[in-house]
Amino acid sequence: MSRKARSPKGPVRPAAFLDARILDPATGRDEKGGLLVIDGVIADVGPHIVESTLAPAYERIDCAGFCLAPGLVDMRTQLREPGEEHKETIASATAAAAAGGITSMVCLPNTDPVIDDVAAVEFIARRARENRLSKVYCYGALTRGLGGSELVELGLLAESGALGFTDGVRALGDSRVMQRALSYASHFGVLVIQHPEEPALAAGGVMNAGLLATRLGLAGIPRAAEVMLIERDLHLVAMTGARYHAAHLSTAAAVDAIRAARARGLKVTCDTAPPYFALTEDAIGDYRTFARLSPPLRGEEDRAAIAAAVADGTIDAVASDHAPHDQDSKRVPFAQADSGGIGLETLLALSLGLYHEGRMSLLDALRRLTLAPADILHLPQGRIAKAAPADLVLFDPDRAWRVDADKFLSKSKNSPFDGHELKGAVLRTVVDGRTVFEA
Repeated sequence: MSRKARSPKGPVRPAAFLDARILDPATGRDEKGGLLVIDGVIADVGPHIVESTLAPAYERIDCAGFCLAPGLVDMRTQLREPGEEHKETIASATAAAAAGGITSMVCLPNTDPVIDDVAAVEFIARRARENRLSKVYCYGALTRGLGGSELVELGLLAESGALGFTDGVRALGDSRVMQRALSYASHFGVLVIQHPEEPALAAGGVMNAGLLATRLGLAGIPRAAEVMLIERDLHLVAMTGARYHAAHLSTAAAVDAIRAARARGLKVTCDTAPPYFALTEDAIGDYRTFARLSPPLRGEEDRAAIAAAVADGTIDAVASDHAPHDQDSKRVPFAQADSGGIGLETLLALSLGLYHEGRMSLLDALRRLTLAPADILHLPQGRIAKAAPADLVLFDPDRAWRVDADKFLSKSKNSPFDGHELKGAVLRTVVDGRTVFEA
C-alpha cells in the first residue's frame, strides 16, 4: 500500500463522493449513498446522490462501497516544533496524521519555547496554515514554563485560540495551584486537562510497579498514583465547578473514579490511547524501550477495564498520545529511555480492534475518535451534516496490514506496535474538501 500526503494548491473543485457507506456517529447514520462538497463544506448527503444526478462541474470520487466517515479528531499529540524538529515537525506530523485519517489534531504545550503566551499559540496556527494538511490546534500551558507554580493568562490565551490548558506530560501536583487554576478556568469556561500521576509516587519510576518490574530490576510506578491524583482533582472540581479532563487513563481504579464523578454530576471527561487497551506490560519483554510509555503499560486486569470503559462510553475519547522520539532517545538502557510512542498512523486501526473483537459497534468506535473529542473541545468537526466542514476519511475496515514503522510518514519511528498485524486501512483523507492523503 503506497502512502503519500499531498498539500493541494489553488481552488478546489466541487466534489461528489459516490457509492459510499456513510457513517455519522452524531446521527447514527449508516447507509449507502453519496456526499457533495462545495467550497470546503458538506453541501448534501444521502442515498439520493448518484452519478446520474450530478452536474459536469463535480469531481467524481468512487468510494467503491467503502466507509466514509468524519475525519478523526486527535485530542492529544506532541509535535516537537518548535525546539525538537529532529524528532518531528508540524509538516511531518500533519502528513502522518493525514495518512492516519486524522483531519484535526491538538498539540501539547511542551515545546521549546513552551506554549504559554499568545505568540506561541499564533506560531502554531501560522505553521499549520502553511502546511495545508491536517488542521492543527494547541493547548496552552497551565503554568508558566510548565513549572507548576505560576498560572498563565488563561483568558488571553483562550481568546487567541488555545483549546484548553495543561502542563502536558507533567502532572500539576500542587493542590493550591490546581484549585486556583480550576477556579480561573471555571470563570472563563475553559477546559483543564490533567496528566493524572501523583508526582511523588511516580518519581523515579519507569514502568508499572509489580512482579515484572521486580524481575526486570526496574523502578515501578504504582497503579494508585493515577487514581490518587484524579480523586484529589475531583474534589477541587466539585469546589470550583470547572470543566476537567483526565488524559490517557490506564487503570481500572481511575475509570471507577470518573464513573462515580459523573454520577455526582461533575463536568468531567476523559480519554485513553490505544496502548492501554491493546497492550500490557508484557510488551516490554526484555527491556524493549519502544514500550516505555507514560503512563506505563499495566497488567491484563487494567487493560481489560480500559477496553470495557471505551466500549461502554465511560471513556469518552481515544487519542493517539503521539510522542515521537529519535533513536538517541530510545536506543539506550530502558531506565534511561524517554517515555512515549508514535501513534498517528495506527490510531484508527487499533481503535477498530475493539469493533472487530465485537466489543462495540462501528459507529460507537468512530464516535470515540470523532464526535466525542470534537464536542469536548467545542469544535464543529466530527460529524457529517450539511454546512459542516468537509473533513472526511474514507477507509476499509477489514483490510489487513502489518505495521512497519520505517514506512511511516512521521519523522520518528518509535511505535510500540511495530510488526503487529492490524485491520482497518485509510484510503483517502479530506480536509475542507481537499484530498490531503490518498493510499
